[in-house]
Amino acid sequence: RQQKWKSSVSTRPKMPPCDFVPEKYESYPYERLRATREQHVAPCLRTHFQRPLLLPQGHMQWLFDHEGRRYLDLFAGIVTVSVGHCHPKVTMATQKQLARLWHTTNIYMHPPIHEYAEKLTALFPDPLKVVYLTNSGSEANDLAMFMARLHTRNFDIICLRGGYHGSSPYTLGLTSLTPYKHGVANGFGCVTTMLPDVFRGPWGGSHCRDSPVQTVRKCSCTEGACLAKDQYIEQFKDTLNTSVPKTVAGFIAEPIQGVNGAVQYPRNFLKEAYQLIRERGGLCISDEVQTGFGRTGSHFWGFQTHGVVPDIVTLAKGIGNGFPMAAVVTTKEIASSLAQNLHFNTFGGSPLACVVGAAVLDAIEEDGLQKNCEDVGTYMLLELAKLREKFEIVGDVRGKGLMIGIEMVTDKDSQRPLPAEEISQIWEDCKDMGVLIGRGGLYSQTFRIKPPMCITKRDADFAMEVFQTALQRHMERAS
Repeated sequence: RQQKWKSSVSTRPKMPPCDFVPEKYESYPYERLRATREQHVAPCLRTHFQRPLLLPQGHMQWLFDHEGRRYLDLFAGIVTVSVGHCHPKVTMATQKQLARLWHTTNIYMHPPIHEYAEKLTALFPDPLKVVYLTNSGSEANDLAMFMARLHTRNFDIICLRGGYHGSSPYTLGLTSLTPYKHGVANGFGCVTTMLPDVFRGPWGGSHCRDSPVQTVRKCSCTEGACLAKDQYIEQFKDTLNTSVPKTVAGFIAEPIQGVNGAVQYPRNFLKEAYQLIRERGGLCISDEVQTGFGRTGSHFWGFQTHGVVPDIVTLAKGIGNGFPMAAVVTTKEIASSLAQNLHFNTFGGSPLACVVGAAVLDAIEEDGLQKNCEDVGTYMLLELAKLREKFEIVGDVRGKGLMIGIEMVTDKDSQRPLPAEEISQIWEDCKDMGVLIGRGGLYSQTFRIKPPMCITKRDADFAMEVFQTALQRHMERAS
């Protein structure tokens, strides 16, 4: 008879205190909501965890379930809650605007769009000074593709394998992860090229990344000469020479890949790729949907960490702290290409959205959140690196600021992804101990830590203790 496994880890990590008291839950009972979801909500909208969480309330870095249990949110509504759930400043500004004016659309002028456009573009280097406001990241990337094609009069757009840029019929061509692909025609004019992944790719080693934590794979590079970067650029040139015409519309990349599990490229890869694209008449698009607004810590925008200035930048998620808004920022010249005919967005740049966006920018500055990302993110990365040394199944730790990936493997030599059911056990364990973590990567093998940017070192210590406990339990189960 099989003996029931019992963990030797008996103490439960102690959650940091929080003086916020959630309201008593008074909506439908849990099982009724589950039944309603099964009957009336599209089945493609999947839930996390075997028993999905019912979360009626949030406060800053915390979420509360219907029974009042508290969770440290390390996934921030998929990297969307930037300054904290129901941040008082953002909430107050929104409530004030709600009572004043919700919507007029762009055929009239209203103060918030002009105030916000000025405030947002002031954070960009020249010549990125014109903004088109939309409602989602997919919509922003869709528009960026359209602008690049209109402006250059070319069609082909190059993207990296493993990239996620949306799920609209247009952007699905740029999204290069099989689970998001459907068996319908998409991607005409979108060409993928090799992902310069220094952990899982054919080249890369211990000096390649702009991260406090490098890969365990050794590097034969000399100071200032990255062999891995050179090899990946050769692959990029190969794509340009074989798969597209002599002129292209553009190239899109995330400064750090998000959905694929915080994958980072070798230093200077983007700089050289941008140069090659511009030589062929193309525009360079930086998808800052996840990396923007100070999340990487050292810089406000992810592209700045690569020492490049794109032609078009797309923003979403953290831009509105959970409010549905997004933006395309570009040059006056490129924006003018779209003005030759009518182009309209009913809800983009609504008074409400612009007030939310402005309040988010204020909160980032006043709360010192970019610096917090650098401090707490670096601290977490270095603590996670210690766990990589301790556990054979922690294959890679990477990222910058509060954009962190932990890639799980069966063993460090083979680098085979840890099976999904084993990852799920660790994931569920963390949730049961009060920590919510994301998942990503082609095989869902990478834990994604991208919390509200207000989390503290004390929260990080709690999260690390929970994660280590879950790993220990997993090792005991396996043996």
